[in-house]
Amino acid sequence: MRRVKFRKGRQRMFLKQVLINLNCPSLRAFMQFGFDVPYSTLKNYYSEERLLPHGLFCDICFLAKIDKEKLKVVLMEKNWGQIKGGRKSRR
Repeated sequence: MRRVKFRKGRQRMFLKQVLINLNCPSLRAFMQFGFDVPYSTLKNYYSEERLLPHGLFCDICFLAKIDKEKLKVVLMEKNWGQIKGGRKSRR
């Protein structure tokens, strides 16, 4: 699963803009649109502790009528953030 990386502080601004465009008073009200994402995970996206998945990012952009081409984001590879195993051998 590819992830979308914003510059620092931009992911929160993006989600705030989505809430404004969808006329949602809070992040919890955003759950009414039927995304299969737990509220705690949405809070992690909002506080920028996690990066948004590319599929969710595309769905949110479509729903909020935001042109994703104008956003300056970087798509991370599928294996981004994974630990490479086997580096240390047993001696």
